Amino acid sequence: MDTRPWTQSLDAVTADVENEFGSLSHDQLNWKVNDSKWSIAQILDHVMVTNRTYYPIMESLKQGTYEVPWIGKVGFMVRFFGNFLYNSLQPDRRRRMKTFPLWEPRKSNLPADMVQQFVLHQREFKEKIDGCAELLEQGVVISSPVNRNIVYTLERAFDILIVHEKRHLEQAREVRSMMLNSKI
Repeated sequence: MDTRPWTQSLDAVTADVENEFGSLSHDQLNWKVNDSKWSIAQILDHVMVTNRTYYPIMESLKQGTYEVPWIGKVGFMVRFFGNFLYNSLQPDRRRRMKTFPLWEPRKSNLPADMVQQFVLHQREFKEKIDGCAELLEQGVVISSPVNRNIVYTLERAFDILIVHEKRHLEQAREVRSMMLNSKI
């Protein structure tokens, strides 16, 4: 299966992150409106943490050792969960969501090179997606890294992860706007 739609979307997000946040200082990347909100650095960290939780699944699929839970054999449930997650993570951010503990970013004072770390991560993530082309052709089903009873196709997982990145790009833009308005 052609993975270019996903990798091109990742390239676009990466370019936006580099252009919009690459020149920010350490303090600006770590600025938070309050202790309950994430900084730009934490948002980038969260995206990387989330994407990486899918790597063991991809490896297990490639090795032929991945076991789909029984609910993954029910087509309606696979479509339902995949569509629900995809729709709930749209970049408009009208629906606020709390993340799962597994996907929490590091707490604070992240390194000044978070944008560069993100760029490197995106390259790695694109390679992982490209390496799954054959699995995508097979229409394999996986479960969420946070709950084995939430199932969707690997193809839909990549859709979800891309829309998740776009959602958090919008969140980072909001943080930058608040930071600039606070004269930091």
